[in-house]
Amino acid sequence: MSRYLHTMLRVGDLQKSIDFYTKGFGMNEIRRNDVPDGKYTLAFVGYGSEESNTVIELTYNYGTDKYDLGSAFGHLAIGVPDVAATTEQLRKFGAKVTREPGPVKFGKTIIAFVEDPDGYKIELVQRS
Repeated sequence: MSRYLHTMLRVGDLQKSIDFYTKGFGMNEIRRNDVPDGKYTLAFVGYGSEESNTVIELTYNYGTDKYDLGSAFGHLAIGVPDVAATTEQLRKFGAKVTREPGPVKFGKTIIAFVEDPDGYKIELVQRS
């Protein structure tokens, strides 16, 4: 059976990114693998084990502190119980809020958009 496993994001400051996703979103750091010969470190964060959950792979390449994000990538979407509270919590971790909490245009679903420390866009979707 096929299953969506993870999304990989290249990050400039691994610990800052781990803190953003774990402390800001309440995810767990699931595992970390440092590969000195390859000059990179991988950290996987998410809400549960990789056996049954989709996770985010944060990739830090030694000596690279910034990436050009390009124009093809859209955003990650994370369901949260309270979009407004999560937005405020993430703001404390330095998240740039690019769309304040409110209903989606022509709908009722409450959403907001923030950017992580590397500028990746994240849509917060209210889930009860």
